[in-house]
Amino acid sequence: MNEFAPPGQLRRSVLTLLNQFYGKLLAIMSTAKQEVESLLSKLPDDCSLEDIQYHLYVIEKVRNGLEAADSQGTVSQEEVERRVGKWLTE
Repeated sequence: MNEFAPPGQLRRSVLTLLNQFYGKLLAIMSTAKQEVESLLSKLPDDCSLEDIQYHLYVIEKVRNGLEAADSQGTVSQEEVERRVGKWLTE
């Protein structure tokens, strides 16, 4: 039985989850200020500065990863399984 998601499914799942939480924040916005305002409007009023920093960090890392995937390409599911399989013990 294959424990790995089919190619492309994981990316779609991650984007779906992020879009559900961040809403349109992942869409290209005209300014960083608008992105921060959008994020702040979605977080609870009692969130900490650490919470805000964490969410900004996650958004930036996801964007960087998606941009790298678009510009540099991705690795096939079979290649990931081959690479990870070396680390996993049965």
